Order: sequence, then structure tokens, then C-alpha cells
Amino acid sequence: MTKNLALGVDIGGTNTVFGAVDTAGTIHFEYSIPTPLYTTAEELVDEIYNKVKATGKLEHIIGIGIGAPNGNFFSGTIEFAPNLNWKGIIPLTQLFKNRFKCSTTLTNDANAAAIGELTYGAAKGLSDFVIITLGTGLGSGVVIDNNLVYGHDGFAGEYGHIRVINNGRLCGCGRRGCLETYASATGVVRSITELESKYKATSKLNNITNPSASDVFKLSEEGDLFCNEIVEYTAKVLGSSLADFSSFNSPKAYILFGGIAQSGKPFADKVKKYMEESLLKIYQNKIEIRISQLHDKNAAVLGSASLVWNQHN
Repeated sequence: MTKNLALGVDIGGTNTVFGAVDTAGTIHFEYSIPTPLYTTAEELVDEIYNKVKATGKLEHIIGIGIGAPNGNFFSGTIEFAPNLNWKGIIPLTQLFKNRFKCSTTLTNDANAAAIGELTYGAAKGLSDFVIITLGTGLGSGVVIDNNLVYGHDGFAGEYGHIRVINNGRLCGCGRRGCLETYASATGVVRSITELESKYKATSKLNNITNPSASDVFKLSEEGDLFCNEIVEYTAKVLGSSLADFSSFNSPKAYILFGGIAQSGKPFADKVKKYMEESLLKIYQNKIEIRISQLHDKNAAVLGSASLVWNQHN
């Protein structure tokens, strides 16, 4: 007998990934489709419905969880997402409910990741933590007393757009000095050109056309001195910022997720070092830096599907 399944949907500017997950975290099927191919959200929902129906498991789907950029938990809408072709306010939750005839929950992608870690990953057993997603930008999901923090309008927890450097780097949001312009894959790439170093001219980065953040971390592991400085600088900005943010909710742990976090314990240890140096004494040696346990799985599907189990608990 097939178990009850949650359909997890992660909508990104490039791809939409979706799959069916049971309570143990087993993914029964998954697909990836190019988001820009669908000129309207309705077309995307229809395509997902048809693919799920073709698996023969449609009747076992008891709910749908969706992670999406600018996804509003309260309204069930995507609102003015800059990286999607669908402009304005999209009633995405209602579109899925109409097509699938089951309950649907929408939130932003970082919040979905937070619930995924709580259900399946590094946040098991934690009631107070923050997930920091280190991708193209920096996202965050804040959990206090086992509840996600949404704020009055559904958009709370934008740590990536807290300004940490006075009159610093220009951000895509239009302001200067936001954390994500330093601690993200894009921020690391910007550091290649913007950081001054006596080791810059001899770095192996000069031999790479359009070097990426992963190139920086790889070369750092190989001993490239300039790349070492970039990694150190990234960890310092992130760690000292997390120290300041700790005054807000005193989390038990920050969980690092995403491409930069996959560099593992050495980077996490650096972040921890700089965080401890900047923490108020009442918080010192109390807050962990953990690494996501979902990197080797489809975290996007697990995270969004876990929204369903969170609602059913």
C-alpha cells in the first residue's frame, strides 16, 4: 500500500523542481522543468499536475508545499519576484488548490529550507535556530520556539538585506552594504576584483576566465594565498554579522546551507571564530555553527514537502 505523500515544489528562476516525499524523507519521484518555458503560472501548474498524474500516485498526495522567491505565507502569493517571468502578484496557492484539490502551503525558499532541516536534517531537536542559505544571494529562515517567524506581512527574516558595511557594495535591492553582497557566491566573486592584496597578481584565479566562488574555495584548499584571503574575509563578514543578529533571538544554532557551505567544516570553523570574537559575552560559547545535512539529497524537494508535514503535525 502506497503511503501518504506530500508534493514538494521549489520554484526558481531557472528551474522548477518537484517530487513526492513521505514522512521518512524518501523521495518517491522527482522532476525538474525549466521555469521560463511556461509563460504563465497556470501553464506551470498544469504541467506539474500532468506529470504527477502520470506517475500513478496523484491520489496519494495529501498536500502540497511550495518554496518560491518572494513567496508570501499569509497570502499564498508570489509578489513581484525579480527573477521570474511572471510579473506582479501571482495567486499561486489558489492555482494549485484548484488543480490538485488538496491543501497547499507557500513560503519563500529559505523558510522552506528551514522546515526541511527541522524535519529531516541538521535542525532536528532544535526549537530555536536560523538557517542561512548561501547561494547566489543570502537567504534566511528564522525559527523561534519551533515556529517560523513571518512577521505581520509574511516577509520577515531577510538577513541577506541587513546592511553590514556602511556605504558598502551596491545590492540588487538598490541599497548599499547588504550582507549578501559579501557572503554569497556573488559576493565572493565580487571580492576577487574588489579586495586588494599583495598576493592578487600571483593568484591562480588569473588563469581562469570568469572565476566562480567554487573556484575560490577550491584554490584556497590548494593553498592559493589570495583565495585564502577571500575566504577569510567572507567568513569574517558573515561571522561578525551573525554575532550581531544573535542579539535578536539568541538561537541555539546557525545552519549553513548552499554552495559555499558545502566547502564544509573549515569554512564553518572560520565563521564560528569570527562570530565568537564579536558576540556579547552573554551569548559566547552558546551558539553552534552547523552545516546542512541535506546537501547530498534534493533539499529543495524535501524542504518544500516538509511544509505539508509541518502543517499536519
